Amino acid sequence: MLRKTSLAIVIILSLIAATNAQIFPTKPVRIIVPFPPGGGTDIVARAVGQKLSEALGQTFVIDNRGGAGGTVGSEAAAKAPADGYTLAMATSSTHGVAPSLYPKLGYDPVRDFAPVTLVATTPFVLVVHPALPVKTVSDLIALAKRQPGKLNFGSAGNGSSNHLTVEMFDMMANVKMTHVPYKGSGPALVDLMAGQVDLMINDMSSLLNYVNAGKLRAVAVTSAARNPALPNVPTVAGSGLPGYEAEAWYGVIAPIKIPAPITAKLQEEIVKAIRTTDLKERLHAQGL
Repeated sequence: MLRKTSLAIVIILSLIAATNAQIFPTKPVRIIVPFPPGGGTDIVARAVGQKLSEALGQTFVIDNRGGAGGTVGSEAAAKAPADGYTLAMATSSTHGVAPSLYPKLGYDPVRDFAPVTLVATTPFVLVVHPALPVKTVSDLIALAKRQPGKLNFGSAGNGSSNHLTVEMFDMMANVKMTHVPYKGSGPALVDLMAGQVDLMINDMSSLLNYVNAGKLRAVAVTSAARNPALPNVPTVAGSGLPGYEAEAWYGVIAPIKIPAPITAKLQEEIVKAIRTTDLKERLHAQGL
């Protein structure tokens, strides 16, 4: 009798969860972006959020919470109610790099989150302020060797992927440049264009408009092959640092105990959205 009762309870709960998923969402949904506005993570989140709003009839609100290489916003997402009304963006920085750099990280990237879906990947681009006398990777290496520690580079914060991509460049080229961490790549880009820092390696999606407008000079891409969005820009590996390669990825996640039917519905709608012609072309045009 006890076994039959337990089975009945499980069936009832499953039916309730399925019903809730069918009517989800009934109010606005928050997407935590663990970086300030203007960076690649923010760009991807807003594109996806807009499509979800159109498809599901509720507003998907972007909640930018930058700081500590994206870990502040990720911790907030881990502690949010697992009801489907708080989602978050996961990146190679927050869920790939951070666990190995922060001994007291406020979340576990596996135990605290349910993956919803991968959205996009993108190479990074090495960009410099137009006033810097650097047009090639060889130029940058030569200048950095002549002036050890004088060149400075911005990043989204200590341990962020665009911090570590430059550190890898330094190691492979046997040079030393000075790191200037920010709370996100958006503020770092503002200072780069103002000449407060000399260079960055950042995700392509957040750089293309500035490169095309002549506000930044693209020196090389970090992928193994050239990218169609910047066809005339060579790779780092092909410009003097063989074996150098790095990419960023962006995904949607939720607190771990989110009901499975809601996760499935979100996954279905996001995949449907990123396969639409207009969003696919929009992301591809930004190097994603």
